[in-house]
Amino acid sequence: MRKKSLMMLLLVMPLFYVACSGGKTENNASTEPTEGPTTTTETADASSYDPKRGEGKYDEKNVDVTKFDAALAGQGKKVAETKCLSCHKMTDEKLVGPGWKGVTQRRLPHWIMNFITNPDPMIDKDPEVQAQLELCLVRMPNQNLAENEAREILEYMRQNDGAK
Repeated sequence: MRKKSLMMLLLVMPLFYVACSGGKTENNASTEPTEGPTTTTETADASSYDPKRGEGKYDEKNVDVTKFDAALAGQGKKVAETKCLSCHKMTDEKLVGPGWKGVTQRRLPHWIMNFITNPDPMIDKDPEVQAQLELCLVRMPNQNLAENEAREILEYMRQNDGAK
């Protein structure tokens, strides 16, 4: 019986990994920082990072949140239930990642859109995200969201925070 349980566990674990990583695998050969001088490109990237905007194609010009859209929020709920809510709660309680309550009051809409569509460079550069990573201990995987899915999730987050 014990052998059977172990075999079942070994078969199920890869499924959890694929579900949480969106099917993408990363080469994490070493988590230790490399020693030696940093290149000027890395230094320029870190120094040019805007923590209010994040890194990605979204900014205040292409993310309009002047009106709440309940239909978008409804679609966002469906996407979030599939891709997000196994790690995040709609409250301020931490699950795997931080809870979403109040996120739209703490972060600008285009920052949220950049983070959920482009998490890796932001995790690497944003000091507040790095501090959050120290609390959660798990990097947010890139869920490969389409633009419309990211916008729908943002609207769902806004609804959760009281947008009407």
